[in-house]
Amino acid sequence: MSGGARQAQPSRGLVELSIRGVGVIDTAEWEWGPGLTVITGETGSGKTMVLTGLALVLGGASDSGLVRSGHDSAVVEARFHVDDPAVASLVADAGGDFDEDGSVVLTRSVAAAGRSRAHLGGRTVPAATLAELGARLVAVHGQDDQHRLLRPSQQRAALDRFGGPDVEGVREEFRRTFDELAEVLRERSEVLAHAQERAREAAALRDSIDAIDRVTPLLGEEDALRAEAGRLAHVDEIMRWVVSAREALAADEGSATAALASASGAVSRAAERDPSLDGIRAQAERLFAETVDLASDLSRYLDGFDSDPGRLDAVEERRGALGDLRRRLERTGAWPELTSDPAAWREAAAVRLDALGDDAGLVAALDARVAQLRSECQERAGELSHARVAAAERLASAVTEELAALAMGSTRLVVDVRRRPPGSADIDLEVDGTSCGADRHGVDDIAFLLVTRDAPEGRSLAKSASGGERSRVMLALEVVFAGMDPVPTFIFDEVDAGVGGKAAIEVGHRLALLARSAQVIVVTHLAQVAAFADRHVVVRPGTVTAASISYAEGAVRVTELARMLGGQEDSATAAAHAEELLALAGSRLAAGRSRARVASR
Repeated sequence: MSGGARQAQPSRGLVELSIRGVGVIDTAEWEWGPGLTVITGETGSGKTMVLTGLALVLGGASDSGLVRSGHDSAVVEARFHVDDPAVASLVADAGGDFDEDGSVVLTRSVAAAGRSRAHLGGRTVPAATLAELGARLVAVHGQDDQHRLLRPSQQRAALDRFGGPDVEGVREEFRRTFDELAEVLRERSEVLAHAQERAREAAALRDSIDAIDRVTPLLGEEDALRAEAGRLAHVDEIMRWVVSAREALAADEGSATAALASASGAVSRAAERDPSLDGIRAQAERLFAETVDLASDLSRYLDGFDSDPGRLDAVEERRGALGDLRRRLERTGAWPELTSDPAAWREAAAVRLDALGDDAGLVAALDARVAQLRSECQERAGELSHARVAAAERLASAVTEELAALAMGSTRLVVDVRRRPPGSADIDLEVDGTSCGADRHGVDDIAFLLVTRDAPEGRSLAKSASGGERSRVMLALEVVFAGMDPVPTFIFDEVDAGVGGKAAIEVGHRLALLARSAQVIVVTHLAQVAAFADRHVVVRPGTVTAASISYAEGAVRVTELARMLGGQEDSATAAAHAEELLALAGSRLAAGRSRARVASR
């Protein structure tokens, strides 16, 4: 969008936004600056589509229904100036690039067919990356957030955020200790639950090790005994054949030894006459010598043969013991590859027994660790609870001051920090002498209560406020919480619904004060809020194009405020009221303070 008031670019925050083909927006571009920017326009003009497009480029859910008729896709591009190292790290991790001026461009497109694409610094990224980045760039406060703050879990998270490092640091320490305590308790329960099973396994392993020690098998012994048993079973035949062989070799003058001796002598005498027979002579002599050796070996075999008739029984008994041991090891199912090597099986079993250990000793060690962690956890739970109570008092005071300025002076907020009863959560802890139910969030239940004349005991937000009152309560909360957010840009989407008159002026003033330390963008239908804006953007009804969006300044701004006040742009009374609002806003801002405190960032 060109023309209109221009201010220096912000050191951080949204700089440019381009939207094409989103809802009623055909094509439009904005340049954004620091301070408070309000967006106004008649109902249905498309002003909320600006925030819809921004939500899309910040990683929100894609919806092909957003694509404007006549467009192939909806495309949103946003440029941000950033000075957050965490943001720079996210961009770098995604492979994106910053421009020379320190800004980064986020782009999101949704095709009419439903396909979505996301880009960061010129690189394609998952939409989740834009969402992670967007959470550090923009905080959106609107009707959805109001419903969110009605939930107890979100109230606890909001209180912890408000408490800052005093709460969050203690909470993280508690959470680490609690998680370790829960893990040790789980391990102890598992040991106790499986103690009998582990005891049976250990007993079986010890029995098997005892059996191995009794049998004392040697590696390969079973195979060797199998061969020996086969020999002993045929001892008579073996003896008869060996004796026959020895006698054939050396028993008398007709034996092979005698024949070879005669042949060797004859060849030797012939070689004396014919040297060419030397090789044959050597061969004959070698055969004679080998035959003599063979006969000697057979004699030694016969001399050393164990003819003990009880040896076969001893071998079979040993084989039976080894076979029983092998089958026993096989039945355990443990280390089947080692059943043929009992010594190696025994070594593996000893390692497993050591791992099983002494359950009683293990439980005792775990009990000691539980006691130590429980003591640390109880101490940190108390610290966290006390820190929350202190933060709750500050939060209640800040919001109550806001409510007084929003014409709800008889209403005050109470942030109730109450210990959970024992047995109501994961683990019971003793805190300040009282047993409490604890989970990893602590021992506290947090509730935001409104105290009024009709409910002096306090009621939950969901039950105690409705309509305009709830809007003002939520706005007070949002303004206080927004001041605690580290993000550079805040967006408020009609959180002033149901507010009017003097309270609406206070709403505008608070948003303007917040905008002194952050970029604030507000979609509003209240002239009292718009009067506090640093820039006023008007969206005209119909198809939104560059021509239908303009900055309202001077007389044009007065006319727009008059329309918002009375619905008649040409009403002199409304115009006078509009000028009065602008003068009032200027004087309030010049004073530099409000009756109600806005939480510092």
